Amino acid sequence: MKPVAIFRFFPIEGPGYFATFLDNNHIPWLLICIDQGESLPVNINSFSGLALMGGPVSVNDNLPWLEPVLALIKQAVANNVPVVGHCLGGQLLSKALGGVVAASPIKELGWGKVSVADNPVAHEWLGTLKEFESFHWHGETFSLPAEAMLLLSSPYCKNQAFALGMHLGMQCHVEMTEDMVRDWSKVNAAEIVQNLTSPAVQSAEAMQTNLVSRVPQLHVIADRLYGKWISALKS
Repeated sequence: MKPVAIFRFFPIEGPGYFATFLDNNHIPWLLICIDQGESLPVNINSFSGLALMGGPVSVNDNLPWLEPVLALIKQAVANNVPVVGHCLGGQLLSKALGGVVAASPIKELGWGKVSVADNPVAHEWLGTLKEFESFHWHGETFSLPAEAMLLLSSPYCKNQAFALGMHLGMQCHVEMTEDMVRDWSKVNAAEIVQNLTSPAVQSAEAMQTNLVSRVPQLHVIADRLYGKWISALKS
């Protein structure tokens, strides 16, 4: 099988559990560190799927790699190569498909409940699950592209995830590991303190509480989402 291309946009926002899941399922992958200036592939034909990770920038920023990445996403969609986007990656997928990314009324930083939409597509991706606790780190939100179906919502962000065929865009972070939670809460300590008045922002200490149980529970959800996504990978 051809490898899954994984685009990283910020050093501490790597593939995390997503890479572990691919390894566990014997699926090859290639990490392309855009944050380190690595060259983007010319086309998507060498890859079975495309994964887009998170990052602190905005899809509305003037970034040198933005248009080439959007073009590759559009190429993947046109060629039925599955795309999965995490947070910034979900916003990139939305924008490539004609959606809009704008400031979210309430910033979400830390653990918080998300609910599963009651529609046939959401049931295909998540079965009978009704809600779960996910990890969040975003100040912007995406609109649903045309014909995409809502999968997840939170009390502070209506559009937490969508699916369009086998393409999956998420605002929340199901790829987290214990180390990633610790790293993000430490590196972004100032951002946390500045936003503690938000009802959806936790302290660094609260974010790191009970990780030994929270993270494996999140991985159960990730297994379900990623499991459906890999079923459409190109050989």
